[in-house]
Amino acid sequence: MESEFFEKDKLLVLKIVDEIDEFSAQKIRREADYEIKRHMPRKVIFDFDSVTFMDSAGIGLILGRYKFVNILGGKLEVANLTQSVKRIFEMSGLLKLIPITNYINN
Repeated sequence: MESEFFEKDKLLVLKIVDEIDEFSAQKIRREADYEIKRHMPRKVIFDFDSVTFMDSAGIGLILGRYKFVNILGGKLEVANLTQSVKRIFEMSGLLKLIPITNYINN
């Protein structure tokens, strides 16, 4: 996972570069929690541009970070969902909680 923090906007972008399964979800969770605690952002964007596969562990990962960021007073959004990942978000109902943003990575 790659991260980028924009101090001016208090925006933390977390770019996931792996497939999200049970094993990788644990690693991503640790890294994301560390970055969120370190920066205390107002908004967190998970960028899924490079994610080709996600299973139920990914749903749990995102839902857990959503709750964590909300407790800290921030907002969580997702960006650049691939078709397969978007389908999982739709079927799970995550898109009713978490908005899709138009963030374009550089």
